[in-house]
Amino acid sequence: MIIDFHTHIFPDALAPKTIPYLADLSGVAPSMDGTLNGLKASMADAGIDHSVVLPVVTKSHQFDSIQKFAAQINGRDGIISFGGIHPDCEDPEEKVAYIASLGLRGIKLHPDYQSVNADDPRFVRIVNAALKNRLVVLYHAGIDIGLPSPNYSTPQMLRNLLESIDQTPKAPADGSEGALVFAHTGGFRLWDDVEDMLVGQPVYFDISFSTPYISDSQLVKIIRRHGADKILFGTDCPWSSQKAYLEHFCSLPLTEEEKEAILWKNAAKLLGLDK
Repeated sequence: MIIDFHTHIFPDALAPKTIPYLADLSGVAPSMDGTLNGLKASMADAGIDHSVVLPVVTKSHQFDSIQKFAAQINGRDGIISFGGIHPDCEDPEEKVAYIASLGLRGIKLHPDYQSVNADDPRFVRIVNAALKNRLVVLYHAGIDIGLPSPNYSTPQMLRNLLESIDQTPKAPADGSEGALVFAHTGGFRLWDDVEDMLVGQPVYFDISFSTPYISDSQLVKIIRRHGADKILFGTDCPWSSQKAYLEHFCSLPLTEEEKEAILWKNAAKLLGLDK
């Protein structure tokens, strides 16, 4: 089994406008059209069994429509959708509980697209609520290639966040517990700081959209220093090709046990699929 822990899609009515806009913003050509069917075709081509879809709530008024779409696609044909929330949403504890009630396994936070520092008290409040509801919280981490400045999610901010939340998340954690995941190997293009500030902390890293920007040697070093049991395979599809990204990962000088943990075992525990 292979689980891609980091993908993005949009409703069919929005994808034709949203994907070209984001491609122009980032300078990255998409690997598929950003629709549900496009992701399913990509998964079939790559041999991926499950993809976690991560919606980004860029405006607080989008909350209801995004949860509706997430709930509609969740649990069907290998798709596992998280919910999303904006730090300006009122009654965040109530909204996080609502996300959990829909059967969504986690939430996505994107400080850069939400223009709020990762360690802002509003995010701390959301993370506390999510961990209380035993949800997985996946943070964009590091520089966003489409919004390079200012950077709202540095390794220092993420370390501050860890020191501000009410409870220490358990990592490794299973599907009955909450957990934190920092995307892009802990902080896109800030991997020296990741090694200094985040490696060894009780969080997971997904490795999405890291290659070819990080050297294989540094990626393997971070994986082994942090622990392969706290690393998740992810691609950031459509901004990386699932098939090409998987092929590159499989070429890394890791043991078969390390690869198996990263490709599916760790994610299966977090998502409750191992039950």
